[in-house]
Amino acid sequence: RPDGTPHVVPVGVTYDPEAGLARVISNKNSKKIRNVLAAQGAQSGPARVAVCQMAGRRWATLEGHAVIRTDEASVAEAVARYAERYGRTPSPNPDRVVLEITLDRAMGRA
Repeated sequence: RPDGTPHVVPVGVTYDPEAGLARVISNKNSKKIRNVLAAQGAQSGPARVAVCQMAGRRWATLEGHAVIRTDEASVAEAVARYAERYGRTPSPNPDRVVLEITLDRAMGRA
């Protein structure tokens, strides 16, 4: 957010351990994407972000630096990973982008 406070919303996230990346698909006009783009401009580089997932008593938090990917190949890969992770393919969306997070830290409880 412009005032520096975190923007916390539920998201579907996928994790690519080989690449050290987490990905979130979103609409290019969403508030989370606008916040990341604003932070990138203010910091002259990737924005700091975190995502968290819970399943019962298990949880994982991933922290890192995010960039927005708009190219067709990145979006297609993120959608495929989402479909594999969540068991459903998202509806087509010509305004879809990828919030790609290069991980700095991972924490959790298995």
